Amino acid sequence: MINCYEVLGIRQDATASEIKKAYRTKAKLLHPDSGKEKDTKAFHLLVQAYEILSDQRQRSIFDEAYTTKYSYRRDTKYTFDYHTWLSARTDQESRAKLIFFDLMHNREDEAVSEFKRMSMEHADFSLKHWFSREDFMDYGYILAEELALRNEYYDALNLLEQIIRMEYSYRYFRLFFPEVMEFTLSILKRNVEGFMSDELALDVWERALDLGFSEKDDAWFLQKMAQVYTRMGDTQTASICMEEAVKISSVKKKDIDQRGYIYDSFEEC
Repeated sequence: MINCYEVLGIRQDATASEIKKAYRTKAKLLHPDSGKEKDTKAFHLLVQAYEILSDQRQRSIFDEAYTTKYSYRRDTKYTFDYHTWLSARTDQESRAKLIFFDLMHNREDEAVSEFKRMSMEHADFSLKHWFSREDFMDYGYILAEELALRNEYYDALNLLEQIIRMEYSYRYFRLFFPEVMEFTLSILKRNVEGFMSDELALDVWERALDLGFSEKDDAWFLQKMAQVYTRMGDTQTASICMEEAVKISSVKKKDIDQRGYIYDSFEEC
Protein backbone atom coordinates (compact mmCIF):
# COMPACT_ATOMS: atom_id res chain seq x y z
CA MET A 1 0.00 0.00 0.00
CA ILE A 2 1.38 3.39 -0.95
CA ASN A 3 1.56 6.23 1.54
CA CYS A 4 -0.77 8.70 -0.18
CA TYR A 5 0.32 11.61 1.99
CA GLU A 6 3.99 11.07 1.20
CA VAL A 7 3.26 10.74 -2.51
CA LEU A 8 1.48 14.11 -2.52
CA GLY A 9 3.94 15.64 -0.04
CA ILE A 10 1.29 16.79 2.45
CA ARG A 11 0.38 16.31 6.11
CA GLN A 12 -2.26 13.82 7.23
CA ASP A 13 -4.47 16.70 8.38
CA ALA A 14 -4.29 18.45 5.00
CA THR A 15 -7.50 20.09 3.82
CA ALA A 16 -9.26 19.22 0.58
CA SER A 17 -7.94 22.45 -0.90
CA GLU A 18 -4.35 21.57 0.06
CA ILE A 19 -4.74 18.10 -1.43
CA LYS A 20 -5.98 19.54 -4.71
CA LYS A 21 -3.20 22.14 -4.89
CA ALA A 22 -0.49 19.57 -4.10
CA TYR A 23 -1.81 17.23 -6.78
CA ARG A 24 -2.00 19.95 -9.39
CA THR A 25 1.54 21.14 -8.62
CA LYS A 26 3.11 17.67 -8.85
CA ALA A 27 1.07 16.59 -11.85
CA LYS A 28 2.47 19.48 -13.88
CA LEU A 29 5.94 18.01 -13.38
CA LEU A 30 5.15 14.33 -13.77
CA HIS A 31 2.48 14.21 -16.48
CA PRO A 32 3.76 12.29 -19.54
CA ASP A 33 2.76 15.17 -21.81
CA SER A 34 4.35 17.90 -19.74
CA GLY A 35 7.75 17.64 -21.38
CA LYS A 36 9.46 17.79 -17.99
CA GLU A 37 10.02 14.83 -15.67
CA LYS A 38 8.43 12.05 -17.74
CA ASP A 39 8.06 9.51 -14.92
CA THR A 40 4.99 7.48 -15.89
CA LYS A 41 5.10 5.26 -12.81
CA ALA A 42 5.36 8.21 -10.45
CA PHE A 43 2.51 9.97 -12.25
CA HIS A 44 0.23 6.95 -11.90
CA LEU A 45 1.07 6.72 -8.19
CA LEU A 46 0.26 10.41 -7.86
CA VAL A 47 -3.12 9.96 -9.55
CA GLN A 48 -3.87 6.95 -7.35
CA ALA A 49 -2.98 8.86 -4.17
CA TYR A 50 -5.11 11.83 -5.23
CA GLU A 51 -8.12 9.67 -6.06
CA ILE A 52 -7.95 8.10 -2.60
CA LEU A 53 -7.47 11.29 -0.60
CA SER A 54 -9.97 13.38 -2.60
CA ASP A 55 -12.76 10.90 -1.80
CA GLN A 56 -13.91 11.26 1.82
CA ARG A 57 -14.83 7.60 2.29
CA GLN A 58 -11.66 6.25 0.67
CA ARG A 59 -9.55 8.68 2.68
CA SER A 60 -11.17 7.53 5.92
CA ILE A 61 -10.47 3.89 5.08
CA PHE A 62 -6.88 4.71 4.14
CA ASP A 63 -6.32 6.66 7.37
CA GLU A 64 -7.54 3.73 9.46
CA ALA A 65 -5.28 1.31 7.60
CA TYR A 66 -2.23 3.52 8.00
CA THR A 67 -2.70 4.69 11.57
CA THR A 68 -0.45 1.99 12.96
CA LYS A 69 2.33 2.58 10.42
CA TYR A 70 2.57 6.36 10.19
CA SER A 71 2.29 9.02 12.84
CA TYR A 72 1.60 12.62 11.88
CA ARG A 73 1.93 15.14 14.67
CA ARG A 74 1.87 18.90 14.51
CA ASP A 75 4.71 20.79 16.12
CA THR A 76 3.14 22.23 19.26
CA LYS A 77 6.30 23.99 20.41
CA TYR A 78 5.75 26.90 18.05
CA THR A 79 3.14 29.02 19.79
CA PHE A 80 2.81 31.94 17.38
CA ASP A 81 -0.79 32.01 16.10
CA TYR A 82 -0.64 33.43 12.58
CA HIS A 83 -4.43 33.41 12.22
CA THR A 84 -4.89 35.49 15.38
CA TRP A 85 -2.17 37.89 14.27
CA LEU A 86 -3.76 38.39 10.85
CA SER A 87 -7.25 38.73 12.32
CA ALA A 88 -6.15 41.61 14.52
CA ARG A 89 -4.86 43.63 11.57
CA THR A 90 -7.04 45.80 9.33
CA ASP A 91 -4.78 46.60 6.36
CA GLN A 92 -5.77 45.10 3.01
CA GLU A 93 -2.67 42.94 2.71
CA SER A 94 -3.35 41.22 6.04
CA ARG A 95 -7.03 40.75 5.25
CA ALA A 96 -6.15 39.25 1.85
CA LYS A 97 -3.70 36.83 3.47
CA LEU A 98 -6.29 35.97 6.12
CA ILE A 99 -8.74 35.01 3.37
CA PHE A 100 -6.35 32.54 1.77
CA PHE A 101 -5.12 31.29 5.17
CA ASP A 102 -8.69 30.49 6.21
CA LEU A 103 -9.36 28.94 2.82
CA MET A 104 -6.53 26.45 3.31
CA HIS A 105 -7.31 25.63 6.96
CA ASN A 106 -10.88 24.35 6.90
CA ARG A 107 -12.38 27.81 7.36
CA GLU A 108 -13.95 28.12 3.93
CA ASP A 109 -17.07 29.91 5.23
CA GLU A 110 -14.94 32.51 7.01
CA ALA A 111 -12.78 32.99 3.91
CA VAL A 112 -15.77 33.59 1.65
CA SER A 113 -17.42 35.89 4.21
CA GLU A 114 -14.28 38.00 4.60
CA PHE A 115 -13.76 38.18 0.85
CA LYS A 116 -17.32 39.39 0.37
CA ARG A 117 -16.97 41.94 3.16
CA MET A 118 -13.70 43.37 1.87
CA SER A 119 -15.03 43.52 -1.70
CA MET A 120 -18.09 45.46 -0.57
CA GLU A 121 -16.26 47.88 1.74
CA HIS A 122 -13.25 48.55 -0.49
CA ALA A 123 -13.80 49.16 -4.19
CA ASP A 124 -10.06 48.80 -4.84
CA PHE A 125 -9.66 45.52 -2.95
CA SER A 126 -7.87 42.94 -5.09
CA LEU A 127 -6.34 39.67 -3.91
CA LYS A 128 -3.85 39.47 -6.76
CA HIS A 129 -2.00 42.54 -5.50
CA TRP A 130 -0.75 40.68 -2.42
CA PHE A 131 0.36 37.30 -3.76
CA SER A 132 2.66 35.83 -6.32
CA ARG A 133 1.05 35.10 -9.64
CA GLU A 134 1.13 31.34 -8.98
CA ASP A 135 -0.37 31.57 -5.49
CA PHE A 136 -3.14 33.87 -6.66
CA MET A 137 -4.05 31.56 -9.53
CA ASP A 138 -4.09 28.46 -7.32
CA TYR A 139 -5.87 29.92 -4.31
CA GLY A 140 -8.04 32.20 -6.43
CA TYR A 141 -9.37 29.19 -8.32
CA ILE A 142 -10.13 27.35 -5.09
CA LEU A 143 -11.87 30.46 -3.72
CA ALA A 144 -13.91 30.72 -6.93
CA GLU A 145 -15.05 27.13 -6.40
CA GLU A 146 -16.11 27.95 -2.84
CA LEU A 147 -17.96 31.07 -3.99
CA ALA A 148 -19.82 29.08 -6.62
CA LEU A 149 -20.83 26.48 -4.03
CA ARG A 150 -22.49 29.32 -2.10
CA ASN A 151 -24.24 30.73 -5.19
CA GLU A 152 -21.93 33.77 -5.28
CA TYR A 153 -21.57 33.37 -9.02
CA TYR A 154 -20.74 36.95 -9.98
CA ASP A 155 -17.76 37.09 -7.62
CA ALA A 156 -16.65 33.64 -8.75
CA LEU A 157 -16.70 34.73 -12.39
CA ASN A 158 -14.70 37.87 -11.59
CA LEU A 159 -11.94 35.74 -10.07
CA LEU A 160 -12.04 33.21 -12.89
CA GLU A 161 -11.75 35.96 -15.49
CA GLN A 162 -8.57 37.27 -13.84
CA ILE A 163 -7.13 33.75 -13.75
CA ILE A 164 -7.97 33.06 -17.40
CA ARG A 165 -6.39 36.31 -18.56
CA MET A 166 -3.26 35.51 -16.54
CA GLU A 167 -3.08 32.07 -18.14
CA TYR A 168 -3.21 33.62 -21.61
CA SER A 169 -0.36 35.97 -20.78
CA TYR A 170 1.79 33.19 -19.33
CA ARG A 171 0.90 29.51 -19.07
CA TYR A 172 0.62 28.22 -15.52
CA PHE A 173 -2.31 25.80 -15.28
CA ARG A 174 -1.24 24.17 -18.56
CA LEU A 175 -2.82 20.71 -18.59
CA PHE A 176 -5.50 21.83 -16.14
CA PHE A 177 -6.57 24.93 -18.03
CA PRO A 178 -9.40 23.13 -19.86
CA GLU A 179 -10.83 22.36 -16.41
CA VAL A 180 -10.73 26.06 -15.55
CA MET A 181 -12.46 26.98 -18.80
CA GLU A 182 -15.08 24.25 -18.42
CA PHE A 183 -15.89 25.40 -14.88
CA THR A 184 -16.18 29.01 -15.98
CA LEU A 185 -18.36 28.14 -18.98
CA SER A 186 -20.63 26.04 -16.81
CA ILE A 187 -21.32 29.02 -14.54
CA LEU A 188 -21.85 31.35 -17.51
CA LYS A 189 -24.43 29.03 -19.04
CA ARG A 190 -26.17 27.66 -15.97
CA ASN A 191 -25.79 30.14 -13.14
CA VAL A 192 -26.21 33.63 -14.58
CA GLU A 193 -29.76 33.79 -15.86
CA GLY A 194 -32.08 33.69 -12.87
CA PHE A 195 -29.23 34.20 -10.40
CA MET A 196 -28.17 37.76 -11.28
CA SER A 197 -29.82 41.01 -12.24
CA ASP A 198 -30.09 41.77 -15.96
CA GLU A 199 -27.34 44.36 -15.62
CA LEU A 200 -24.88 41.93 -14.05
CA ALA A 201 -25.83 39.22 -16.54
CA LEU A 202 -25.04 41.54 -19.44
CA ASP A 203 -21.75 42.46 -17.80
CA VAL A 204 -20.47 38.88 -17.41
CA TRP A 205 -21.68 37.68 -20.81
CA GLU A 206 -20.11 40.65 -22.57
CA ARG A 207 -16.77 40.10 -20.82
CA ALA A 208 -16.99 36.39 -21.61
CA LEU A 209 -16.75 37.24 -25.31
CA ASP A 210 -13.08 38.13 -24.74
CA LEU A 211 -12.10 34.99 -22.83
CA GLY A 212 -11.41 32.66 -25.73
CA PHE A 213 -14.41 30.38 -25.73
CA SER A 214 -15.63 28.78 -28.96
CA GLU A 215 -17.60 30.68 -31.60
CA LYS A 216 -20.65 28.63 -30.71
CA ASP A 217 -20.31 29.71 -27.08
CA ASP A 218 -19.82 33.35 -28.08
CA ALA A 219 -22.95 33.17 -30.20
CA TRP A 220 -24.81 31.74 -27.21
CA PHE A 221 -23.67 34.67 -25.03
CA LEU A 222 -24.81 37.15 -27.68
CA GLN A 223 -28.17 35.46 -28.00
CA LYS A 224 -28.71 35.70 -24.26
CA MET A 225 -27.64 39.33 -24.29
CA ALA A 226 -30.16 40.01 -27.05
CA GLN A 227 -32.91 38.50 -24.94
CA VAL A 228 -32.01 40.70 -21.99
CA TYR A 229 -31.80 43.87 -24.09
CA THR A 230 -35.20 43.02 -25.60
CA ARG A 231 -36.63 42.59 -22.12
CA MET A 232 -35.15 45.95 -21.13
CA GLY A 233 -36.74 47.63 -24.16
CA ASP A 234 -33.48 48.26 -26.02
CA THR A 235 -34.44 46.58 -29.27
CA GLN A 236 -31.70 48.28 -31.28
CA THR A 237 -28.88 46.79 -29.18
CA ALA A 238 -30.74 43.47 -29.08
CA SER A 239 -30.79 43.44 -32.88
CA ILE A 240 -27.05 44.16 -33.04
CA CYS A 241 -26.34 41.26 -30.68
CA MET A 242 -28.45 38.89 -32.72
CA GLU A 243 -26.83 39.96 -35.99
CA GLU A 244 -23.41 39.36 -34.49
CA ALA A 245 -24.50 35.96 -33.18
CA VAL A 246 -25.68 34.97 -36.64
CA LYS A 247 -22.49 36.22 -38.24
CA ILE A 248 -20.04 34.36 -36.03
CA SER A 249 -21.99 31.10 -35.95
CA SER A 250 -23.05 31.02 -39.62
CA VAL A 251 -26.62 30.40 -38.60
CA LYS A 252 -29.03 31.03 -41.46
CA LYS A 253 -31.74 33.64 -41.15
CA LYS A 254 -34.44 31.00 -41.30
CA ASP A 255 -33.24 29.56 -37.98
CA ILE A 256 -34.35 32.75 -36.22
CA ASP A 257 -37.98 33.22 -35.35
CA GLN A 258 -39.81 36.51 -35.20
CA ARG A 259 -38.95 36.99 -31.53
CA GLY A 260 -35.24 36.91 -32.26
CA TYR A 261 -34.40 33.63 -30.56
CA ILE A 262 -32.08 31.05 -32.05
CA TYR A 263 -33.24 27.47 -31.76
CA ASP A 264 -31.31 24.26 -32.16
CA SER A 265 -27.89 25.73 -32.76
CA PHE A 266 -27.83 27.21 -29.27
CA GLU A 267 -28.92 24.40 -27.05
CA GLU A 268 -27.42 24.62 -23.59
CA CYS A 269 -24.73 22.20 -22.56
